[in-house]
Amino acid sequence: MLSKRIIPCLDIKNGRTVKGVNFVDLRDAGDPVELAKAYAQLGADELVFLDIAATLENRKTIQDLVLKIAEHINIPFTVGGGISSTADVDDLLHCGADKVAINSSAVKRPNLINELSKKFGKQCIVVAIDAKEINGDWLVHLAGGTIPTSINLFDWAKEIEERGAGEILFTSMNHDGTKSGFANEALSKLSEIVNIPIIASGGAGTISHFSDAFLKGKVDAALAASVFHFGTINIPTLKKELIKNQIPIRL
Repeated sequence: MLSKRIIPCLDIKNGRTVKGVNFVDLRDAGDPVELAKAYAQLGADELVFLDIAATLENRKTIQDLVLKIAEHINIPFTVGGGISSTADVDDLLHCGADKVAINSSAVKRPNLINELSKKFGKQCIVVAIDAKEINGDWLVHLAGGTIPTSINLFDWAKEIEERGAGEILFTSMNHDGTKSGFANEALSKLSEIVNIPIIASGGAGTISHFSDAFLKGKVDAALAASVFHFGTINIPTLKKELIKNQIPIRL
């Protein structure tokens, strides 16, 4: 069985790491370069960098910051925010990213997934989905969760896989920042309908929430931000507890 992955996430705005609740009320969480260095040293399996304002501000990802972070870490590094072309991906890979995450641009032009997968390989392409459960339906949202759509989460996930994405990063907007646990029911359903790795995001508050994501949500990786940024959960301790629960993880 493949090892499960623990992934800290750096949500970036104005060059700083930020974190909110349900995608709003953002507060400062520290210097992204220092946080990235610390997470690599603590044993994080990967790192995700999301320039959360890039799409809203109609600009590209902050490449100089990506470059600085890449110089200080030795773990796989995924970068997202404002990516809409093969040229954007080329630039980020040259800055040190190992993978890229696309979200709004993929929904607006789904063939972008095909183009990127064909040029760079599916292992390089992560499609992020921000979705909110509304009256029992999981609906995809764009532009940092600010624009609702009528697109169903599960239908979109299947299309993403068919178009050549290598991974899905699903964030539950209902759970984001609440520390109430991941959206395990939706995650489990996702894991049943697609055959590519799923990264769970939104809701981590305790070590048991991570265990539940792997055992109940059946995900391949769990991503979190505030519990790591503010010291609620220590990554080495988390990994040791997961091993006690018979979850395969790299120490």
